Amino acid sequence: MKVLIFAHRLEIGGTQFNAIELGATLRDQHGFDVLLWATPGPMLSLVERKGLRYVAAPDARLHPSPMRMQALRALVRQEKPDLIHAWDWWQGLEAYYATHLPMRVPLLVTDMMFDFTRVLPKAVPTTFGTPQLVERAAKAGWKRPELLLPPVDVVQNAPDAVDARPFREQFGVRDDEITLVTVSRLAEFMKADGIIRTVEAVRRLGRDLPLKALIVGDGAARPRLQAMADEVNAELGRAAVVLTGPLNDPRPAYAAADIVIGMSGSVMRAMAFGKPVIIQGWRGFAAFFSPDTASTFHYTGMYGTGDGDPSNQRLSDAIRQLAGDASLRAELGLFGRDFILQNHALDVVAPRLAQFCRSACDEAPRLPVIAKDALRTAMIYCRERRFLTPSRDLLPTDRKPLWKLS
Repeated sequence: MKVLIFAHRLEIGGTQFNAIELGATLRDQHGFDVLLWATPGPMLSLVERKGLRYVAAPDARLHPSPMRMQALRALVRQEKPDLIHAWDWWQGLEAYYATHLPMRVPLLVTDMMFDFTRVLPKAVPTTFGTPQLVERAAKAGWKRPELLLPPVDVVQNAPDAVDARPFREQFGVRDDEITLVTVSRLAEFMKADGIIRTVEAVRRLGRDLPLKALIVGDGAARPRLQAMADEVNAELGRAAVVLTGPLNDPRPAYAAADIVIGMSGSVMRAMAFGKPVIIQGWRGFAAFFSPDTASTFHYTGMYGTGDGDPSNQRLSDAIRQLAGDASLRAELGLFGRDFILQNHALDVVAPRLAQFCRSACDEAPRLPVIAKDALRTAMIYCRERRFLTPSRDLLPTDRKPLWKLS
């Protein structure tokens, strides 16, 4: 089977890791002929390490992008794939109208968003990242919703996979310090709130505890976060908060961590390293991943919604408890790695994706179903002005993006 993977810009992010690592696993373990089509970016280095065949896609500032759709049609005529696997809903819709409808090329869409995207066509096979979203899709009339948990390479992300010492030395981490690590895009939307709360927790606890927060990543929020870090460091009289900048390979940061704070794919890779994690989300949410919370996070995804408490008490209490209890850190780290091995390892997730790819090719919907589905999607798209949807990395910082209105 020849699969054309249609991904977004190859920025450093969880979806890009997922698309690249699963594509390589489909090739290596399931015999697929894989071609990756995405806009160039820093993650191209991982594509090269995996040896994936790659074709550069034109960039897009708004979606759908007529230029990308035209380029996709040309690529499909040249490569003649059996299936297009589109990652995220905006790639899915561009492939839907560019090649699935007019050229009848089978399409599989993977939507790893935290929220349910109503604008996706209901008749196209679609995978979601949590059981909760699969259930919502089925209730809303999706014909073929499937669960595809975010994958983790548990060999490359393992307790002994990399040496943490050079990273710790580079950023001045002392042996007596408790290292808090966050690996994230420093985006204003969704990401910045949790990182700000982590910096504030270090400000609050850093007078009594030897905490050192290392924030790995880049993005629009970096200047504001750097200003906060400088302020906290001046108050505490030491480099308690350090912005490292982006890392194409963040594994040394995970290896160096005593505690990892974040959400989604970042905390799952940390768990594969055997690290205890504090999962963040909206409005001040913070909770350990533990035997008590594992089933909830499996169902809803590795994030949550808090009550907006400005005191930041939940995160501060969680950091204080883990920082003061090495045995608890070890216990939660072992539990988290075992959970990842059982549920998110590439060897567990990739066979499901291979099955979905084959069934997407074998079970084409009838023309009346396609026509009705296309009309519904177009009506929602126009009503919600999705044609004005900016590319994810170009979102204005002062409003909720249209791609989250569903």
